[in-house]
Amino acid sequence: MKLVILDRDGVINEDRDDFVKNTMEWLPLPHSLEAIANLTQAGWHVVVATNQSGLARGLFDVHALNAMHEKMHRLVGQAGGRIDAIAYCPHGPDHGCECRKPLPGMVLELAERFNVKLQGLPLIGDSLRDLESVAAVGGQPILVRTGKGMKTLEKGGLPEGTLVFDDLFDAAEHLINL
Repeated sequence: MKLVILDRDGVINEDRDDFVKNTMEWLPLPHSLEAIANLTQAGWHVVVATNQSGLARGLFDVHALNAMHEKMHRLVGQAGGRIDAIAYCPHGPDHGCECRKPLPGMVLELAERFNVKLQGLPLIGDSLRDLESVAAVGGQPILVRTGKGMKTLEKGGLPEGTLVFDDLFDAAEHLINL
């Protein structure tokens, strides 16, 4: 099985410094929906792993998060794609959980759920914590320049072997052509 893990904010949809809090603020990035459709149609299973500390901060509730994810599923479906699962960390940065990226909890959960090897498992993200979460378990970190990606790239310190692409569409094309 071919599985790819995507971060959400800054990879699939626009990121906001004040958090994406509702369906009106959840706006897909250009070509991200097509990228997911292309992956799906090429036989990839697409899953999402996303830190959602806005829940712990009281900025939105689980109903608003579910509505955002329903919108994402609907728009991806309309583009001809599918997201097979979403894992999210509802905790704040200081909660000491095992799921919040850069820890690999969500990566481990998704790999186990889909019964895939961790070695080489691709995760596409826009922040160092995304990349670290998959690198920690032997996966393939992939950075996109969208969202916080340019700042992440400029700051440096990327895990060894990190691949870098302009956006999700270009990263998806790379995976499809492997």
